Amino acid sequence: MGTFKIEGGHQLKGEIQPQGAKNEALQILCAVLLTPEVVTINNIPDIIDVNKLISLLKNLGVKVKHLSSGSYSFQADDINLDYLKSANFKEEGRGLRGSIMIVGPLLARFGKGYIPKPGGDKIGRRRLDTHFEGFINLGAKFRYNREEYFYGVEADKLKGTDMLLDEASVTGTANIVMAAVLAEGTTTIYNAACEPYLQQLCKMLNRMGAKISGVGSNLLTIEGVDVLGGTAHRMLPDMIEIGSWIGLAAMTKSELTIKNVSWDDLGQIPNVFAKLGITLERKGDDIYIPEHKDGYEIQNYIDGSILTIADAPWPGFTPDLLSIVLVVATQAKGEVLVHQKMFESRLFFVDKLIDMGAKIILCDPHRATVIGHDFKSQLKATTMVSPDIRAGISLLIAALSAKGTSTIHNIEQIDRGYEHIVERLKKIGAKIERLDGN
Repeated sequence: MGTFKIEGGHQLKGEIQPQGAKNEALQILCAVLLTPEVVTINNIPDIIDVNKLISLLKNLGVKVKHLSSGSYSFQADDINLDYLKSANFKEEGRGLRGSIMIVGPLLARFGKGYIPKPGGDKIGRRRLDTHFEGFINLGAKFRYNREEYFYGVEADKLKGTDMLLDEASVTGTANIVMAAVLAEGTTTIYNAACEPYLQQLCKMLNRMGAKISGVGSNLLTIEGVDVLGGTAHRMLPDMIEIGSWIGLAAMTKSELTIKNVSWDDLGQIPNVFAKLGITLERKGDDIYIPEHKDGYEIQNYIDGSILTIADAPWPGFTPDLLSIVLVVATQAKGEVLVHQKMFESRLFFVDKLIDMGAKIILCDPHRATVIGHDFKSQLKATTMVSPDIRAGISLLIAALSAKGTSTIHNIEQIDRGYEHIVERLKKIGAKIERLDGN
């Protein structure tokens, strides 16, 4: 189990470039299974979850070439479907939540798709029903081995249909779209997710020859085609990482520039941080955060009541940044209620912040009230364990702002979502070391 040693309380300064989007990568990489032709993908983040998925694709028979930093070509012209029945696949697929995304493309092109119950963050229940109900609506037969926790769908030929999703699941929508593009006839998906990463997937599929309309809305119409071709695609910068660096700048009173953020795809993120009192300046496609010498003050509602920040489907605020918001609020002037609607275990890391001196009331598994210190009382260094990716980066930000030297164990959780984080943070002045194997 790896460890970070962090000497906190230092101001940072400089520029940081966000990595490619993790959540987009887990969809885009699986889409290469839809064609026997070459697909080139750029701006792929070098992180554990993505590298595991690339390894899984290789084991399936996809020809993978590393072209340059962040750039790969993929060709799925000789897929080994027998691998899906192997013990190695059951083990490999179980260790990666993104493995569910191979099922739609495999079902569409080869008539069968299997997956062990995926792992990933321990942040509460994350249902797969939306994925499989969509496949069943397209004509697939579903089976589930309870003893091995192994899912399967099979179909001679998928048929287009009308469907209403029970929830606007991003991965569920993406998986169903990838299945429907090669189905016979027309599919309509209502209550579809419309996140920028899903829009990226749809645009890429259209370049490959798919016929998807309504991209960016919650009603997608897909006219099935017989085959898809190759294409080149560049992934967006990771909006969760961008939000993390905004929070880091505020908590450490640092002057930072976040480069090439694709402002138009950030949605509510700049507005939410502005409500926390953080100054953000748009400079071209960069975000400039000046040094907050006098701190930052949370806005109340017009009637004076306490601000609530909650997650919601796009274009609402992403749940992946609520952990960052909660940490940033610990040093703000004022109070905020953080409402995590989607996952019932994601706020349980607050006990570690309370140990550091934060004033947080955990109201229930979904809500926490934060009373900010206004930097009058600095967080104190401590030893902690990272429970998941987003809580992990939040604890790292807290440690970088705290007085003294903190230790964070289980940093593999952070490495799952953040690329070369030690090297990148050191370049802007962070005092951080990796102590692997401790």
